[in-house]
Amino acid sequence: MIFYFTGTGNTRWAAQQLAEATGDELRFIPDELGKGELSYTLKDGERLGFCFPTHGWQPPRIVREFIRKATFNLQPSDITHQPSYIYALTTCGDNMGYAMRIFDKELSQKGLHTDARFAIVMPESNVCFSFLHLDTDEKALRKVNAARQRMTHICQVVKECQRDVEELVKGAIPFTYTYIIGGYYNKHLITDRHFWVDAEACIQCGLCAKLCPVDDIKGTPPVWQHNERCTNCLACYHHCPRHAIHWGDMKRGQYVFRGER
Repeated sequence: MIFYFTGTGNTRWAAQQLAEATGDELRFIPDELGKGELSYTLKDGERLGFCFPTHGWQPPRIVREFIRKATFNLQPSDITHQPSYIYALTTCGDNMGYAMRIFDKELSQKGLHTDARFAIVMPESNVCFSFLHLDTDEKALRKVNAARQRMTHICQVVKECQRDVEELVKGAIPFTYTYIIGGYYNKHLITDRHFWVDAEACIQCGLCAKLCPVDDIKGTPPVWQHNERCTNCLACYHHCPRHAIHWGDMKRGQYVFRGER
């Protein structure tokens, strides 16, 4: 089983590469949360994978919520007699700080631990910090090409169930990124109250409401419900076909992963 979350498609692409390489089933975390009972029993020798983007150098709120609510029943393999293989992969614009440390702590509350941890750098999608900017098309293409090579290696490691593997991109000052800058970001900027819509540009297609993973958008033009569940995935912002949705008072571009990039 591979549980994943995505906003702009970066992490969905990575999860799909793993699913194709291993034959493991893909499950979208927002869909799982909507089912109510979250109890999973792995088959003999089945891998358990988690794929998520880094949001403000931390795991997304919705991913942490899923881990806390879910129950995982793991069985040792009849062949190897080893416990089920667990791994996690995070995507990030440049580095992920200590995001995986926080994820591992959440997992440990379930009595589980990751056997392998990965990070891959993908095109930047965060438009909520004044000092962060979307990548140029050229830079985005370089990142995607490098990520394709990385994923070939990662898929092989996971397919072979290699243990004690850590291939992360923590950055120069991971503590500052995660607990100071990221702490501020996740406390004050993970909210729907900074979104607004240009009603004249909006074509009332309803795509933003359809894509919202926490059912926070209603109507056309969109109205955010302030249900305190926004995870700031920016799916509504980046997928808007007319760029009618904005975040704060900064004018930024849009990014969505496309296989041809």
